[in-house]
Amino acid sequence: MSALPAGFPRDAVMEAAIAAADVARTVVLPFFRRGVTADDKGDSSPVTIADRTAERAIRAVLSERLPGFGVMGEEFGLEGEESPYRWVIDPVDGTRAFLTGRPTFGTLIALLHDGVPVLGLIDQPVTGERWIGLRGEATRYISTLPGRAGTRGCPDVAHAELSCTAPEILDPPHLPGFHALAGAVKRTSWGGDCYAYGLLALGQIDIIAECTMKIWDWAALVPVVEGAGGSMTDWSGRPLHANGDGTVLAVGNAALVPRITALLGSSAGAL
Repeated sequence: MSALPAGFPRDAVMEAAIAAADVARTVVLPFFRRGVTADDKGDSSPVTIADRTAERAIRAVLSERLPGFGVMGEEFGLEGEESPYRWVIDPVDGTRAFLTGRPTFGTLIALLHDGVPVLGLIDQPVTGERWIGLRGEATRYISTLPGRAGTRGCPDVAHAELSCTAPEILDPPHLPGFHALAGAVKRTSWGGDCYAYGLLALGQIDIIAECTMKIWDWAALVPVVEGAGGSMTDWSGRPLHANGDGTVLAVGNAALVPRITALLGSSAGAL
């Protein structure tokens, strides 16, 4: 794993991320299963008072703790564009799950340095689970539930558990590739949003392949998955970046990536 940038304020960054996640929990939980209504955004995705209130709270904590850092959130855009350090936050990743009372949504907090994720935090407020990944360090899983951070050494694709949040996020050019992969694995399951990536980091899932992902959807996941021994790339095996094609591939056993990307490359010439 790569080292952190020179002069990286590790302790201050960790404390800020944890404090922001703690605040987000206290904001989100009172809205869970309380009949919250949603508005549709321009891309038809839902947003609730929980999303907006939690993002404001997260921004306030991060800006107070580390005022020189930029902050980008799904709901309220970018502040501090000139900083090499940028927080990227998704206050409620999996709003559809949140709206339907399923505890598979999560709060995502990432820190990027020159566009590369160096810290990632996944927090599930209902179950109390939290994953923290920091570049160059092993992922930490904080929970009273069973499990320990570390991906599974799945021996081959034929034995793999594949996951995807929903068929609707697979855009048409990529459907052939996904179907090729799904036909090669042991089993495919649906649902999970960011929670599925936490499960991959615990060795419960082997492969996650998704499309139409924005930077706030995946930035926090990269340090968590990589710190647990896995791999995060696009469907061609390239590093993820803000101007990518929206495909995301998480694999517990990085040795399987060439075989998986070959299957995904069946995507009608899209890749």
